[in-house]
Amino acid sequence: MAELYGESPLAAHADVFARASAPGSVRLSEVAFTAQVVLRVDPKGPAAERIGTALGVMLPNQAGQVAHTDRLTVLWLGPDEWLLVGPEGGAEPIEDALSEALDDEHGAVVDVSAHRTIIAVSGPSSRELLAKGCALDLHRRAFGPDQCAQTSLARAGVVLLCRDAELPSYWIFVRASFARYLADWLSDAAAEYREVVPHAASGRHG
Repeated sequence: MAELYGESPLAAHADVFARASAPGSVRLSEVAFTAQVVLRVDPKGPAAERIGTALGVMLPNQAGQVAHTDRLTVLWLGPDEWLLVGPEGGAEPIEDALSEALDDEHGAVVDVSAHRTIIAVSGPSSRELLAKGCALDLHRRAFGPDQCAQTSLARAGVVLLCRDAELPSYWIFVRASFARYLADWLSDAAAEYREVVPHAASGRHG
């Protein structure tokens, strides 16, 4: 059985995120220890259909499309590449299911759980916050729920997933080596959304 990772890349940033979050405007947090598995396979081959049956959902076949089951999120990364995201400790079962369905066809299944962590950004100002460092059009009509994209955020390569366009809510998949840098950038960029609560004016009540 694969070992679980004892500390996330942003374990020391929980307080930073808490201070950077602005109630009613934007919230930052880490989604740590998710299982992440990259799949490469011919989408038109018989293995792709077997994989869809094994997972309970067919592999997305459109650019930036995302599919779901009760326990899995499947992100389209390229014409023959997907990222499967599941609960903590779920990488090995995902790998086993994919490898069995792949059988002897050409393809690859790689556990990348330790390579990336996820920063969650949500709240009414989250789209505006991300737009400060991302060139994508993040309007809900252009980048809505269950859409993903490989892009740059503050010059860091990320995978951006829109989870909810109304709130809105996003997941940012970032490599562990860039996680602290991006966390600090997001925290600094969120500074303007934090409400400054003035001290209560002192007065005498007669």
